Amino acid sequence: MSASDRALARADAATFTDDEIDRLVETFYARVRRHHRLGPIFEAAIGEDGWPAHLSTLKAFWSSVLNASGRYKGQPMVAHQSVEGVTEGLFTPWLNLFHQTCVEIFDAPRAAIVGQKAERIAASLKLGLFFRPDAVA
Repeated sequence: MSASDRALARADAATFTDDEIDRLVETFYARVRRHHRLGPIFEAAIGEDGWPAHLSTLKAFWSSVLNASGRYKGQPMVAHQSVEGVTEGLFTPWLNLFHQTCVEIFDAPRAAIVGQKAERIAASLKLGLFFRPDAVA
């Protein structure tokens, strides 16, 4: 096993503190809200008064993803199916902002782990929201 493989294995086994998860979620979604394409969709879906509850849900989600805490009890696919204006192309700027935030908050191996998890989540959501095998090409 190479040194970089060992570093990634240690990072994957490491837990993320609640403070780190809070910072990730708060920093990332502040950027999302300011983004010219993503911001209006999130604002319409969540509303000005809905952000505290939404951020709390997202912190529970990322705690479950990163630490297997079991705090999140929702259904992300169902939640995203009713959001107006979501397109497959919006996943690229969402992921770009997410990766940018990760590299600012975590060391490189931990940022890579969080980023890989986000990539898998995004791929799953895209498949669930946009894959239509019976659609005519």
